[in-house]
Amino acid sequence: MSAHCMLTGAQPGFGNRISRSHRRTSRRFDPNIQSKRYWLPSEGRYVRLRLSTKGIKTVDTIGVEAAVARIRARGVRV
Repeated sequence: MSAHCMLTGAQPGFGNRISRSHRRTSRRFDPNIQSKRYWLPSEGRYVRLRLSTKGIKTVDTIGVEAAVARIRARGVRV
């Protein structure tokens, strides 16, 4: 599965590794993706979300119901 956050949409960034001789090669900056399980009271079940650490903090702030609503609004199946 690709390294992207279901809530914030954070995706890998791309850039260059620069060696001591200043030779450039391609590299990837992956977001810190964590898999976390939340209880969804409205559906009476757990949902497993792949979130960045910023996404986890957002869920803590707005609540799991609002977060799942935002994820579904983006067209992601939960």
